Amino acid sequence: MESDEYLSLSGILHFAFCRRRWALIHIEQLWEENTLTFSGKLLHKNADDPAYVELRGNTLITRAVPVVSHRLKVYGVADVVEYHRNPNGISLVNRTGSWQPVPVEYKSGKKNMFHADEVQLCCQAMCLEEMLQTEILAGYLYYGKNRRRVEVVFDEELRERVVCLLDEMYALLQSGATPPATPGSYCVSCSLVHLCMPDMSVRRKSVESYLNTVLRS
Repeated sequence: MESDEYLSLSGILHFAFCRRRWALIHIEQLWEENTLTFSGKLLHKNADDPAYVELRGNTLITRAVPVVSHRLKVYGVADVVEYHRNPNGISLVNRTGSWQPVPVEYKSGKKNMFHADEVQLCCQAMCLEEMLQTEILAGYLYYGKNRRRVEVVFDEELRERVVCLLDEMYALLQSGATPPATPGSYCVSCSLVHLCMPDMSVRRKSVESYLNTVLRS
């Protein structure tokens, strides 16, 4: 990663879901709400309080925690970071004992096929590991639709995917190019579908390919 510019951590979620969506937001600065993005904002309001600290038994709960990794060159905000009492954990200011950090990310919908939520959560954990000089083995995704937590284990495969995606994001950012659309059933739920016009993008690409073939012949 040669660029001095830091990426927004939330962008890795969009990128894992759709490269074109990420580019429209982070390169072309486009955005549009739909019912899914709005419901996500409402759910995150419950976690968006950086002054909130609560001790529940052996779990200390903090919200809206700023995170950064200078190695990965990425920054963002973790919805919730819990600290569980653990003899192998870290020390916290004004707290006795040792604590194990555990990131928790809130999602309004349900688990998706792209595993984008897991990638975002793992990236948060990698930032926390660098900041706190510790190892975080797992975290949780909380899905508002069924009100359940899903454990995510941060194995080497998931960590490597985070690094690869960030490298690809930097390369695309430096090129300034927005990738062509790859239409699929997932486009229906995308808030940018009317700005993206995936079907139009594919038709335009097909016409350009045809014209290039004719000109070469």
